[in-house]
Amino acid sequence: MTAVSLRVDGVQYSDDVEPRLLLVQYLRERLGKVGTVIGCDTSNCGACTVHLDGTSVKSCSVLTVQADGSEVTTIEGLGAPGELHPVQQAFHEKHALQCGYCTPGMIMQATCLLRENPNPSPAEIREGLEGNLCRCTGYQNIVAAVGDAAQRMNAAAIADVPDPAGAQA
Repeated sequence: MTAVSLRVDGVQYSDDVEPRLLLVQYLRERLGKVGTVIGCDTSNCGACTVHLDGTSVKSCSVLTVQADGSEVTTIEGLGAPGELHPVQQAFHEKHALQCGYCTPGMIMQATCLLRENPNPSPAEIREGLEGNLCRCTGYQNIVAAVGDAAQRMNAAAIADVPDPAGAQA
């Protein structure tokens, strides 16, 4: 057993784990973070995507001991309590959910994409989601949802900029 300490969705956890325990298994089986889905178990589908220190990773290809000392965000920790993240809201409103199996991984990957490129073209969205597969072939609505989320997040960022005239008053 190996001692690990990591922060998941804002909560600090310390545990003893088998050195070969995958991060996806730790999240689901030990912490109950079942929103992180095990899809192919070979890192091909992206259903298990989480953020590890702000970068999207396929948690079926990361050992829990590799995440020691890190910050992990799952789909459960993405939005604020009682409030969906703009990407989650856009997926809901644009009917990008299909069967829902790929959705958590798609949303986690999309949030990283939008952090790196706040105004992606549809081609850039498709390229950014390349490692995440939708078996329902619902990519059109997923691309539309990510584009819609980009617009929402950009509008919110503009709204958060203080008004220079208001600052002088």
